[in-house]
Amino acid sequence: MAETVNQKKFPPCFGNLETVFPLGEEGLRHTPESCMPCFYKTACLRKAMADEGGITVREEIVDRAYASGMLGFFERWSRKKALRTQKQRKEKT
Repeated sequence: MAETVNQKKFPPCFGNLETVFPLGEEGLRHTPESCMPCFYKTACLRKAMADEGGITVREEIVDRAYASGMLGFFERWSRKKALRTQKQRKEKT
């Protein structure tokens, strides 16, 4: 059944991170071509990133930045700790 918010009917895939922003073959996330014509694509991606999956995506970004030398050890540790704290707060609510 499609989700309804403010009397709008969204498709069943609305806000599902693995559908609207899956990992590609190179290990990077991308929006599939099938989502491009959807009227709700921006709101859908925002909802997916606002959920717990969005924290996972941010952790992936931190790890890639560290691996490429853009972040130092302590900056990576600090960001990962902050993201873990956010994830724990979301799990409690």
